Amino acid sequence: MKALILSGGKGTRLRPLTYSGAKQLVPVANKPVLWYGIEEMVATGITDIGIIISPETGAEVQAKTGNGECFGANITYIVQDQPAGLAHAVQVARPFLEDSPFVMYLGDNLIQLGELRYFLQQFSQQQPDALILLRSVANPSAFGVAEVDETGRVLQLIEKPKVPPSNLALVGVYFFSHLIYNAIANIQPSARGELEITDAIQYLINQEKQVLAYNLQGWWLDTGKKDDLLEANRLILDTYLTASVLGEVDAQSQIIGRVQIGAKSKVINCTIRGPVVIGSNCHLENCFIGPYSSIANNATLIDTDLEHSVILEGAKIAGIHQRIIDSVIGQRAQLTLAPRRPKALRFLIGDDCQIELT
Repeated sequence: MKALILSGGKGTRLRPLTYSGAKQLVPVANKPVLWYGIEEMVATGITDIGIIISPETGAEVQAKTGNGECFGANITYIVQDQPAGLAHAVQVARPFLEDSPFVMYLGDNLIQLGELRYFLQQFSQQQPDALILLRSVANPSAFGVAEVDETGRVLQLIEKPKVPPSNLALVGVYFFSHLIYNAIANIQPSARGELEITDAIQYLINQEKQVLAYNLQGWWLDTGKKDDLLEANRLILDTYLTASVLGEVDAQSQIIGRVQIGAKSKVINCTIRGPVVIGSNCHLENCFIGPYSSIANNATLIDTDLEHSVILEGAKIAGIHQRIIDSVIGQRAQLTLAPRRPKALRFLIGDDCQIELT
């Protein structure tokens, strides 16, 4: 069994944050989204992993993620030179996948940790030609959608339909046998100009191949938008964070609840109310850090009031006396503010920006 994780695409929904980096490397609870998928594969026993990368961000993904040794995996990087669809990515990866059954996982998705093992067992035991995961959603027209009959049999799949036949969206995790290659060879690009994986699965259904569908019971998030990224950060912190203080916390500071502080970080005259994760070599002074905040390595926060936000590596925030909430602030961004303003502030700031509010 092999795994194929998709880490290409342009990340347009997360701009300006993704103008200078891969969306799959944006951190959730101080860990790149992509890494959760890798760790989930390894936890199920799948260690031979191919990662689809794009020419624009592939080098960054490869440099940060490495050869897989730190995950207990063997990672092969596969360049998809144009964003021509999920089915096209499978075509490009065929020399790596060969005829092995495989699981395909979208690298900017998160499913509840531990869920994958059960579906892998079902795929291995029943050996269908494809197995898909479904989840009811409020906005099905934004996803690939499945129409199923009263017995749960999949009748048809439609990619981002204007009039959805159901509210059952395809989760970004798929299991395939080698027959998927023939299916892809028999489909045409969609109106979007892409080879859609939904069309390939529909071909298997039309050919009366065995396509199983299971409803995902745990949570699932596509982190491609700011609010979804913040919700993923909240869920991970709420569910999995353990308290650990490796840095220096002075006597004037107060730590409440589950808070993780990395090595060589300094906390001076601050109140931190968990769940909160703070990376290594950070400097926090005269701050209130509220729940569901993640602060990456080498960040500096002075005179700042923060809650439900993600601060990326090397960012510097000073003089923000009113609360910053529901924000994502990019790597090495600098944000300063002189006078007090009456309302809470919300930001989505890209890497290396310098902003002074006056």
